Amino acid sequence: MKYSFQNLDELRAFAHEVATSLQGGEVLALVGDLGAGKTTFTQMLCEELGVTSVVNSPTFVVMKEYEAHHKNISHITHMDAYRITNEEQIFELGLDAKINQHNTLVIIEWADKIKKYLDKVDKVRWIEFER
Repeated sequence: MKYSFQNLDELRAFAHEVATSLQGGEVLALVGDLGAGKTTFTQMLCEELGVTSVVNSPTFVVMKEYEAHHKNISHITHMDAYRITNEEQIFELGLDAKINQHNTLVIIEWADKIKKYLDKVDKVRWIEFER
């Protein structure tokens, strides 16, 4: 689904809505241009899920882990797929081990870069942000 928000309050309300719908084991595949709100949404969602550490873009480290305090989710894997060029890198990073774990949420920014891989994964929710 494609989403467009007029302000941060609308984005925060959406993050709350998504947080209340999560059961664990999901993958949120975030797509959108630079500055469209992918990282800001992730920060708000993590806050809703009880993450207390600083959440920022994993652009240079590619993948970060956070501890969550939510009834269904205790771990969040946050990935930036912008620089991923082949499926082998996904396995080298260990993302495949995080996918579909019942107590884990995987959030992938620039998920369109690894769409072929994600098409084979269960419980993927595509969210497209538009400026």
